[in-house]
Amino acid sequence: MAVYFDHRVEAPDSSNVPSQVTWHSSLPVLAVASISPTTRGHVDLYLQQGECVHSCHVEQPHQPTALRWHPVKPVLALGWGSGEVVLLTHPSGEQTLLPSTHAACITLLEWSSSGSRLVTGDQTGALAVWKVDARGRLQGNHLVKHEYNKPLTCCIFRPASPGDDVAMLARASVRGDESALDMFSWKGAPLKMGPQEGLAFYVSTADGTVHSVDEQCKTSALLSVEGAIKKLLYLEKREVLAVVTETLMLSQYTLGSEGGAQEFMKVKLSSKTGQNVDIVWTESGLLITATGEQVIRLWDLDGDDNYVLSLNETLGFERGEVINCVAYCAAKAILAAGTSHGRIAMWKMVLQLSGSRGDNKAQWKLQTPTEVEGNVIQLQWGSSLNLLAANNSNTVRILCERVMSAHFSQQVGAVQLTPTQLSVTLFTTGGQLALQADMHIRGVCVTKDAVTIWSGKQVTVYELSGTALHNTGSFPCDSHVVAVHGENLYTVEPNRVQIRTPQGTVKQQLTFSKAEGNPVLLGVCQSYLVIGTDTAHIRVFDLSRRDAKALCSAKNLADQIAHLGALTSVKCNANGSQVSILIAQVNGRPDHKVYFYDVEMDTVAHFDFFVGRPSSGVSQSEESERQPSQELTGRCPVSHFWDESEPRLLVCETVPISSECSSTSFLDRADVLVVTLFCTQEHGPLLQDCFPQPSGLQALLALDVPYYYFSCKPGESDPAGISSPEPAAPSQPSGGAAAPPPHTVSRRALRDFVGLENCEKATRDAMLNFSFYLTIGNMDEAFKSIKLIKSKAVWENMARMCVKTRQLDVARVCLGNMGNARAAKALKEAELEPEPEAQVAMLAVQLGMLEDAEKLYKCCQRFDLLNHFYQASSQWQQALGTAESHDRIHLRTTYYNYAKYLESMGDKTQALVYYEKSDTHRVEVPRMLQDDTPSLEIYVNKMKDKSIYKWWAQYLESQSDMDSALCFYESAQDYLSLVRVHCYMGNIQKASEIANDTGDRAASYHLARHYEGHDDIKQAVHFYTRAQAYNNAIRLCKETGLEDQLMNLALLSNAEDMMEAACYYEEKGTHMDRAVALYHKAGYVSKALELAFATQQFSALQLIAEDLNELSDPALLARCSDFFITHSQYEKAVELLVAAKKYHEALEVCVSQSLTITEELAERMIVTDSKDLSEEARKELLERIADCCMRQGNYHLATKKYTQAGNKLKAMRALLKSGDTEKIVFFASVCRQKDLFIMAANYLQSLDWRKNPEILKTIIGFYTKGRAPDLLAGFYEACAQVEIDDYQNYEKALDALTEAFKCLSRAQDTGQQEGRLADLQHRVALIKKFVHARSLYSEDPVAAVRLCESLLEEPELDPAVRTGDAFGFLVEHHCQQGNFQVAARKLEELQQLLPAQSLRFYVSAASLQALQREGGVSLDRGAGRRPSLKEEDEVEEDLPVS
Repeated sequence: MAVYFDHRVEAPDSSNVPSQVTWHSSLPVLAVASISPTTRGHVDLYLQQGECVHSCHVEQPHQPTALRWHPVKPVLALGWGSGEVVLLTHPSGEQTLLPSTHAACITLLEWSSSGSRLVTGDQTGALAVWKVDARGRLQGNHLVKHEYNKPLTCCIFRPASPGDDVAMLARASVRGDESALDMFSWKGAPLKMGPQEGLAFYVSTADGTVHSVDEQCKTSALLSVEGAIKKLLYLEKREVLAVVTETLMLSQYTLGSEGGAQEFMKVKLSSKTGQNVDIVWTESGLLITATGEQVIRLWDLDGDDNYVLSLNETLGFERGEVINCVAYCAAKAILAAGTSHGRIAMWKMVLQLSGSRGDNKAQWKLQTPTEVEGNVIQLQWGSSLNLLAANNSNTVRILCERVMSAHFSQQVGAVQLTPTQLSVTLFTTGGQLALQADMHIRGVCVTKDAVTIWSGKQVTVYELSGTALHNTGSFPCDSHVVAVHGENLYTVEPNRVQIRTPQGTVKQQLTFSKAEGNPVLLGVCQSYLVIGTDTAHIRVFDLSRRDAKALCSAKNLADQIAHLGALTSVKCNANGSQVSILIAQVNGRPDHKVYFYDVEMDTVAHFDFFVGRPSSGVSQSEESERQPSQELTGRCPVSHFWDESEPRLLVCETVPISSECSSTSFLDRADVLVVTLFCTQEHGPLLQDCFPQPSGLQALLALDVPYYYFSCKPGESDPAGISSPEPAAPSQPSGGAAAPPPHTVSRRALRDFVGLENCEKATRDAMLNFSFYLTIGNMDEAFKSIKLIKSKAVWENMARMCVKTRQLDVARVCLGNMGNARAAKALKEAELEPEPEAQVAMLAVQLGMLEDAEKLYKCCQRFDLLNHFYQASSQWQQALGTAESHDRIHLRTTYYNYAKYLESMGDKTQALVYYEKSDTHRVEVPRMLQDDTPSLEIYVNKMKDKSIYKWWAQYLESQSDMDSALCFYESAQDYLSLVRVHCYMGNIQKASEIANDTGDRAASYHLARHYEGHDDIKQAVHFYTRAQAYNNAIRLCKETGLEDQLMNLALLSNAEDMMEAACYYEEKGTHMDRAVALYHKAGYVSKALELAFATQQFSALQLIAEDLNELSDPALLARCSDFFITHSQYEKAVELLVAAKKYHEALEVCVSQSLTITEELAERMIVTDSKDLSEEARKELLERIADCCMRQGNYHLATKKYTQAGNKLKAMRALLKSGDTEKIVFFASVCRQKDLFIMAANYLQSLDWRKNPEILKTIIGFYTKGRAPDLLAGFYEACAQVEIDDYQNYEKALDALTEAFKCLSRAQDTGQQEGRLADLQHRVALIKKFVHARSLYSEDPVAAVRLCESLLEEPELDPAVRTGDAFGFLVEHHCQQGNFQVAARKLEELQQLLPAQSLRFYVSAASLQALQREGGVSLDRGAGRRPSLKEEDEVEEDLPVS
């Protein structure tokens, strides 16, 4: 809990009336303007506790009208009624008078955001802008002066647009972002290093006009409203300007980029007329007004919502008390309001965890008021310390928030109520005392004999004497922390701790070296003192002797704890062996660990509340610590206390990490978890228990087995499970008030001591040992510690402990000692559940720990058991919610059980609803309402349910109301009952109509039985047939000789009835065809065939044969096949032979009768079962099938069968005949046999491989894989010849012949290929020479011609080099040289050598035309033309030489 200390300012003249107060934004300096009785004006500065800064006193004969602090520097701008403006510097008191600019009262002072500009304005409308340097000193005369001719009222600077985030740009530059690098470049515009100062501002006048002044100080009218303007607000997030007039008219304007303003919202704010209005607003867009009413009005400008906050008389406010002024502190999220009765009301904003706003009023929580006396007319928050200044017209008070002081020791507890009042609780006597001090209490320490308080300047000791407090000593002391042990007081001073008497006499000094630092923390437990210093050193002293004796040397914790910033709390245990420490990290945030220093071992351990695990020590079983650890994760300790007598036991108060530094106040802390730990030298810190702090409690004060002690909120009743001492008779302590103080300290029993609060010390020690050994998992020692205990209450308490630790084996022993057989039986049955939590939950149920059982069921997600638990404990709404959300498989059962419960409670209306939800209303509702016939009839007519109609009809029939029963049977569509009732009533015709119209089988059967009983056979057979009771109809037909109907009925019935009918026909000897058909239909095929053969019914035989398959008798199949062969139905005969597995005979029929073998038939002929055919016979059969397919031209099927027979060579031959190139290539590639590769390559050569490069590559690849170099060489030769004949490409031909030579050289039988190799080599040499001649021509035409002429002399030039190509080369050469006569001779020689060839094959058309034109050679059309040679439908001509 927090309290506010108020300090009255030490005004130089108490008769002055304060008129204005204002805080510096960061420094704890308050400026107060006041008016003396002689109307002189005064301005004084005050420090945090109200001390006056005498050097900064300013006095003038005029009244101060405006005060405004520089936003950064300690410079105060003062405006006076005379028009003067003075800059006052703190603390020097230097005064700077601005040059005379204003001649009237100053109404306006405003600094820019960084303080480089100051705007001043007066009553006449004169406005000046001044420039101020970085030190807060004025620079020259004003920059500009504007005259508006109306009183100026408000001024607000417009914030600058956000600058570039330098850190973000740097990270982007490192990642290689070029745009970010360019922004750092010196070539571009200078980089904005964060937000710049906004120099543009808006100023308003009394006539309702708002003017805009830009950064160059040029002014322009922006907007105008009706009435004088009281407040200007700028909403930076939306760039909206809000204007509030004197009549509380709120207008909002959007500001354009070019300076215009557009109104988009206008609303009248509620207020009380004739009262001064105080208006403040928050950065989140919340406008707050106080208008002299009992409420504060709030308008959410962003959410367009409004609501009010009112005072609460239960917290100490009075009826008729009104609110004069308001102030909001954004850092604390606190709204303060000053009232007419001298109180300051404070509302704290409570953030909702759901993230939604919900009820806006619920977001503010009213706190206990602070009394300041008088009529509070002005409030203002300020400085970095968030101080509050309150002006009550007589004086000014400065309020500073402090955490309440509280302490508990030796069954005495003290809690601070106000800055000067304590409430003391005596648990030994049940007394309740009030202590009213004459100073502000900053700390308190109690013992069984005394109460010690201190203010930071003075220490006072009060003696507890019965029911009274007596002052036994008081002395000045600057110690901010005091500890007490016996008659000694321990105070801190620089580098020492002084041990004093209650009167302040120093008895002993405990000195600290400079390296050890200054003592700042003290902790006493039993006879041991621990001291913590500002350099993170600790020392422990033994106080049991006359003088304090050090137990250990100073320990520097910074060497053991990483990131240690400062110690925040140190405590030692009852025997001085362990010291617990809380620290703040280097960054100032509280650490989420509690550290333990072992004095004897000089070691440091810790328990981490962020992960819920200790740093070391024995590992607790998963079963015992899983749930507590889940609750502990993400938390931070805020306080810790050792038990006053048990040295192993420590308790910590923890909060979620998100809130540990939000406020130092204990008020409104939510989700506080109290954690108990065992800590020993052997095992380190171990989790023992944790539970949420009950509502209504403030903070943990101490641990003293068997109780925890808490401070509680004054005026609130103790929550369940919390006990307080019975108050003693009211006493009047010295200086106290008559009214008894409220209860401020409450206690709660430890988990292990619930019901054992008053047990003796031996039992208490045994329980502590049992709990400790149970925590470390030492079951033997745990049982030893309690073996002598006989009390059932103790055993029950230990059983409850086992629920927390989840030790079921121990729980069984406890239940046995309790004699609780029912619980033992339930626990044994619960062991069948697979989840340990479910077993522990059953134990919790038996012990009455219903909340724990609920948590355990939720933890293991056994929602079915949780549902059952809720039902058993009559928590029906939770049961329904669980079933609807998680246990839907039992949803209807839950509805049913709830309906039964409601019925038992007499709530039949609700029971009816849940019977319907459970879908059991058809039975349960009539049962429930059977004694209330009218209600039941109404329900039946309302529901219109067939089942309910039927139930009601049966009820009416039982009451002999047949007509009504028939109506409801008809509504229920229960045709059987309708027919039954009609037959009973003798309405046979009506019954027949119903049976015929509806076709209901049950009704037809009932009617048929009725007709049979009355010997109406025809109608009986008819209705038996409609009821599909064919056996009864057949029975009647056989008995009465209705043979025609018998056949049809038998075919509709089952096989057994068909068999009986067939036997009937066979015995009669008539209608044998019907007998055969029925035998066949019934599945007795052999019987049908025998009868068909015997009676020569060939048409029936053919129908039967169609249903024969391989499962039929082979002899029967063979007999049928012979029948079909005889009647030339060969295909059917083949199918039957195959079914009879006579494959060879079937194949012979196919061959002899030229039947096409389909793929399906071929597959059926293949037998995979070796019992029918051997593998050799199977392959032979496959080859015969393939041969047959070959003869029939079905090459693909033949290929498949040859392949299945393993004869891949024949398969390839069949595939080659099919001409399917793709499958040929695929088959050869898959089989990977040399012969197949060669066959495939030979086949591919027959294709047009010249135009398809892929085929060419495949041929070469297949010959290579087939290891046939001679064939590959032949293919290369063919390729070379094609290149020569078709394309005259001797270069490619040369390459092909070279490859052919290489391939032939690799052949194994090179001896047989010698002649071929020599021929190839000769051809290669000739082609090389010709290719060389053609390539040489461009460099040396003469040598090339000579080489070509030598080629013509070769005896076997053709086909290596075509003679025509050689002559063509020479002719071309001579034509190019102009030797047309020589060219003509060469052409003539060529024509003589190749008379049947066309000259155009060898000589270009251009050369032939040149010869004709220049050489006089005439071209004789048609001469020497090769027969049937076509080239683009033109006739080739030879050129005979004339």
